[in-house]
Amino acid sequence: MTDPRTNPRANPRTTAAALLPLVGGAANVTSVAHCMTRLRVGLRDRALVRDDELRALPAVLGIVEDDETYQIVLGPGTVARVTPEFEALLVQTRGEAIKAAQKTRNATPAKLFLRRLANIFVPLIPALIGCGIIAGLSGLLLNLHWLPALTPALTAIASGFMALIAVFVGINTAKEFGGTPVLGGAVAAIIVYAGVAKVEAFGQQLSPGQGGVLGALAAAALAAHIEKWCRRRIPEALDVLVTPTLTVLLAGLVTVYGLMFVAGEVSAAIGKGADWLLAGGGAVAGFVLGGLFLPLVMLGLHQALIPIHTTLIEQQGFTVLLPILAMAGAGQVGAAAAVYVRLRRHTAIRRTIRSALPAGLLGVGEPLIYGVSLPLGRPFVTACVGGAFGGGFIGLFHMLGDTVGSTAIGPSGWALFPLLHGERGLSLTTVAVYAGGLLVGYAAGFAATYLFGINKELLSPPPAP
Repeated sequence: MTDPRTNPRANPRTTAAALLPLVGGAANVTSVAHCMTRLRVGLRDRALVRDDELRALPAVLGIVEDDETYQIVLGPGTVARVTPEFEALLVQTRGEAIKAAQKTRNATPAKLFLRRLANIFVPLIPALIGCGIIAGLSGLLLNLHWLPALTPALTAIASGFMALIAVFVGINTAKEFGGTPVLGGAVAAIIVYAGVAKVEAFGQQLSPGQGGVLGALAAAALAAHIEKWCRRRIPEALDVLVTPTLTVLLAGLVTVYGLMFVAGEVSAAIGKGADWLLAGGGAVAGFVLGGLFLPLVMLGLHQALIPIHTTLIEQQGFTVLLPILAMAGAGQVGAAAAVYVRLRRHTAIRRTIRSALPAGLLGVGEPLIYGVSLPLGRPFVTACVGGAFGGGFIGLFHMLGDTVGSTAIGPSGWALFPLLHGERGLSLTTVAVYAGGLLVGYAAGFAATYLFGINKELLSPPPAP
């Protein structure tokens, strides 16, 4: 049988089986979750974890620790496949208790809020990416006047998901808040139903889609609370009829006569705010956003941006914030390259950079952050400087009228090229501005790190083993 610790192409279940004993076994695990790239494990006893063996696994790109969880960086796609297998192994040995522990562990209000946002929106990212790339291809064919018979079909394929994204947000929200997913989807579907145009609220006619994903989130969360209230009070004999009826009716009325209008105003403010920020602030706004994104990722606060990105994509067809924030990764790559050049005698650091740099170029920055820049200290700061200059470059061109946006969230770095979009669609100018931002981020991160990011102690030869 193939040893999962030496097999770089191990399947998800094999990888999960290799990870579990190295974190101290099932008895040592108190919670399991994942984000886009990391398997987040709560531990009873940190001393039982075998760090060196974990880092040696081919599937593991890095290790991150915070006050709450032990985070194993597996990369996008991989982590989504490994986590269910990891949970299945836990259930086999410890039963269903782990699932309850996952929901209650460290459930401070702020962390619970961010975790719930991630649980609602992160599952939508694969569809956003796929539809976004198809939309870009359709726009390219349209601009080139190629395959005119095919472009309507591609447009329909790309747009179908976005037309109903509120329903999917409603389903995920109800699931996250303990309600019946289909009831959350049913209430959220009211928002995109064409018939709401006949309804008047706050002295105005509603329009289909008003409130968007924010309205769907609020409506489905309300529906989940109403449903749980009903189930506690309605006799079992009537529950199957009365509970879903009251849930959809009450939540639906509040949605139509309140939430759609309020969420619509908030969504419009987000769109106008993003446009105002970059049109007025330009390079300064881009500089600040690009420079602060790495610390936001470190604190996990970047999850709060997901609904904003999704709202912008729903409103405008693309988010102008993501390409700017992606410059943080460019600064990280430049900083790592400078460390590689300066520390010629530190073979371990250079080996880490060689293995992590390809992932960094494709927008997966955790291996470089937690394997290089954060342990060294100063390169993390100079990487932020690189991200700031790259963000400032894109912000400047936005102010000059060359908007660069992304039709989906998730990818960054070179992986973002197929998803680029702007006021002129996927044009050469849009691609050139984004590529220019990456180059500026690389160069600024490299220069800042080369000149100021290396401690004198590191420049001396490392001690002999």
